[in-house]
Amino acid sequence: QEQLKMKDQSLRKLQQEMDSLTFRNQQLAKRVELLQDELALSEARGKKNKKSVESSSQLSQEQKSVFNEDLQKKIEENERLHILFFEADEQHKRLEAELRSRLELLETDAAQHQTVVDSLTKKYTETIEKLQNDKAKLEIKSQTLEREAKDCRLRTEECQQQLKNLQAALGSRLEESLCIINEKVPFNDTRSSRYNALNVPLHNRRNQLKLRDLAGQAMAFVQELVTALLNFHTYTEQKVQIFPIDSATDIISPLNQKFSQYLHENASYVRPLEEGMLHLFESITEDTVTVLETTVKLKAFSEHLASYLGFLRKILPYQLKSLEEECESSLCTAALRARNMELHRDMKRLTAVFEKLHTYVSLLALPSTRPEGLLRTNYNSVFTNIAASLHGFHDILKDISKHYSQKAALEQEVPTATQKLITTNDCILSSVAALTNGAGKMASFFSNNLDHFTTSLSYGPKGGAEFISPLSAECMLQYKKKAAAYMKSLKKPCADSVPYEEALANRRVLLSSTESREGLAQQVQQSLEKIAKLEQEKEHWMLEAQLAKIKLEKENQKLKNSLSGHLTETIQEHSVLPNIAEQKKETIEKSLREPIKSTSLVRNLTLRVPIRVTDCSAPDVESREDLIKTHYMARIAELTSHLQLADSKSVHFHAECRALAKRLSLAEKSKESLTEELKLASQNITRLQASRFLCNDELMTTKRSYEDQLSMMSDHLCSMNETLTKQREEIDTLKMTSK
Repeated sequence: QEQLKMKDQSLRKLQQEMDSLTFRNQQLAKRVELLQDELALSEARGKKNKKSVESSSQLSQEQKSVFNEDLQKKIEENERLHILFFEADEQHKRLEAELRSRLELLETDAAQHQTVVDSLTKKYTETIEKLQNDKAKLEIKSQTLEREAKDCRLRTEECQQQLKNLQAALGSRLEESLCIINEKVPFNDTRSSRYNALNVPLHNRRNQLKLRDLAGQAMAFVQELVTALLNFHTYTEQKVQIFPIDSATDIISPLNQKFSQYLHENASYVRPLEEGMLHLFESITEDTVTVLETTVKLKAFSEHLASYLGFLRKILPYQLKSLEEECESSLCTAALRARNMELHRDMKRLTAVFEKLHTYVSLLALPSTRPEGLLRTNYNSVFTNIAASLHGFHDILKDISKHYSQKAALEQEVPTATQKLITTNDCILSSVAALTNGAGKMASFFSNNLDHFTTSLSYGPKGGAEFISPLSAECMLQYKKKAAAYMKSLKKPCADSVPYEEALANRRVLLSSTESREGLAQQVQQSLEKIAKLEQEKEHWMLEAQLAKIKLEKENQKLKNSLSGHLTETIQEHSVLPNIAEQKKETIEKSLREPIKSTSLVRNLTLRVPIRVTDCSAPDVESREDLIKTHYMARIAELTSHLQLADSKSVHFHAECRALAKRLSLAEKSKESLTEELKLASQNITRLQASRFLCNDELMTTKRSYEDQLSMMSDHLCSMNETLTKQREEIDTLKMTSK
């Protein structure tokens, strides 16, 4: 609208200018007409008195030229004004079209906004109605909650009354127990720290397993550090013999000779660290109580660490002098000299860190020898200092690795550098990298388990602050072993019995089992009938076998008579035609391997025996008769096994069908019970859903007040329960001491 107003104002200004221009144009047109009339009059007068005109012609021409110029200017100005008017008219039309289109858009937006406003008003009215309904429901729920609050008050009063009764009962029991303790217990060892230190503390198996796991991890880290230290000292010895003077071509300085001699002894100082950590790990078992007073092997580990520290102190001046001697050599450049001085400082720092570690480890070993040397209150500070020293050790090794890598790169650029020097530098760098990784793992491991070390190694007997001395700790461990042996002697194996839950689970199986009494009775009856049938068949087959033997003897006699005449012929046939004999033998064996088609075994025997006799000798006949006999016996055994298997399967399937029928009946009964339970559950769900939607804002204040009251009452009850538990613990301790 403001733009429309501005455009209207500009349009009015343009119209006013247009009106003024048209008025000015009319004046100019009238002036031109007057000038034309005057020109016509002057021309008429010029004809009459040409003479006078000639004299004044010069003046008229000048005036005419002035008028023509003025007229030309007016015409040009008129054209310019016409152009401006046309442009203003076009701009006005364009603005009017744009404003009309924008007005249409604004009208559509206004209609859309109106529809949105109508929908929102409708929605808000619906929500207001819904909230009013919820308010009514919440008011109903507030009334129900008020009734529940009244019930809670009554219950709290009842609880208070019960609490008073319990207090009175426990007070009477406490007085009785105190009287019994005063009369019966002559001595309470928990009051004296000296005697309490001999009591066996509660066994924490999880704590022991955790400590053993941590000791195993620490042992692995120490093994990595030991191997890295061995490699570092060994390769340093090789480096001293190679650079700056190679011992293979020239004699090295006495300082480096002594330094390499000391480095050659590094294994005797480094290996005991691994052995000491291994002994410490083996001393931590599941059955012992691991605290600083009982870890005697920690003293041996600190001694090994002290011996290695002495080794480092012994080689430190030689190492520093060796670096200075290397800086003074002609091969050493300025950059290499700077790296050597950095390593000079790093080696001093490394020895100082090992001194710190030895100090703190020796402090941890004090409780196992002199407990007054380190109090339990200082355990935490010692462990934190060890963690800080390990992190410092890791940082120093990182600096050494960085400076050694720079030093190795500079030594490769030396013109006299050999391949042996390059490989030795690579080995030193790999050993320093392994040292850095091992130290980082050790530092992170110790920092992560710092709280566990502090709490677990401060463990002591119940009621006492600490163990008095290592001797008392050793006596406690002996008492623990005796108590464990006594408990094992008391523990007698109980008779095997089925647990109640397993018996309940097996009851269902028993009801629907195939091994029920009726099924077993039927199976026994069927098996008896089968046994009778099998005995009858056995007698039948015994008779058949006797008949077969008789027939076999007759056939053998016939064969002996017939074989005596044909023996020479068969020998010639075997010598001349061995292939034919082999083919006949194969055909006979194939005929023997064919399945039995007849049901009578005796008839098959009588049919097959003469076929074999005509083609074979007497020993072959006997062997083949044995083969036939074994074949038919195996066949008989196979058929009987198949028959027994089929009978057993049929019995099993019959029993399974009966069991399935029983299970089906039980499942139907359980289905009916479950449907009833489902109906009850659905009713409960509907009832709970009906009572779920009752909640009120006004009720929240009352509920909070009731909750505050209940919290106060619960706090009071908790305090009373704590006092009761304390009294119970005192009674239990008094009972234990009386026992």
